[in-house]
Amino acid sequence: MAMAVGIGEGNSVAGGGSLSELYQSSRRLLLKSRDGLEKLERFEYTSSSSSSSSIPSSSSSTAIVDPSEQSFDAVRKDIAQIQSLCSEMELLWRSIPAKSQRDLWKRKVEQVAEEADSLKASLDKYNLRHQRRMQEARERAELIGRANGDSSHVLRIFDDEAQAMQSARRSSRMMEETLATGVAILSKYSEQRDRLKRAQRKALDVLNTLGLSNSVMRLIEKRNRADRWIKYAGMVVTIVILIFIWRWTR
Repeated sequence: MAMAVGIGEGNSVAGGGSLSELYQSSRRLLLKSRDGLEKLERFEYTSSSSSSSSIPSSSSSTAIVDPSEQSFDAVRKDIAQIQSLCSEMELLWRSIPAKSQRDLWKRKVEQVAEEADSLKASLDKYNLRHQRRMQEARERAELIGRANGDSSHVLRIFDDEAQAMQSARRSSRMMEETLATGVAILSKYSEQRDRLKRAQRKALDVLNTLGLSNSVMRLIEKRNRADRWIKYAGMVVTIVILIFIWRWTR
């Protein structure tokens, strides 16, 4: 039992020592890679500023936009070496028997691996921007060469664009006039609708008035007929009374 414990401690110490060396190497490579990436980004910023402030020729634009390929390759190799060291350290910390030391080295190795992945992602983004700048520089050089070699073609392109702009303006004016005409027609329709509503209300008022007049006339006619019958009845009664008085006096 004592011999087994001694052997386990010796392996953990030896593993920890090798891990320490690999870890220190990976940290140095991380610092070196980060410094190289910062230099590339500073070079990118200065080159973009100089290219935006002036219009270079084809040769000078290539010299400004093209970064140091050696620095780029060096950073990429350093990151690849860091990832290789992380793989070796992962194998080593897994063989440490003590759980506390194993967890500690696991966190350290994972931190180094995450920083390496972050640097690799930044380097990939820089490479994409670099490729895009190179493509833009080539297109700009081709455009400048085409303009210097065939200015009439460029002028014809500008004329076509000017005609297209004029056509677009005419179309816009026609659309505005059509819209104004439509608005005027709608306003006239609205006025006519209001007039028709007012005429409808007046017609309804007239019809209501006529209906009231008809009812009054019918009442008057009924009253006239009643008065006529009352008159005739009064005349008959008066004649009968006169005849009765005449006979009674004789």
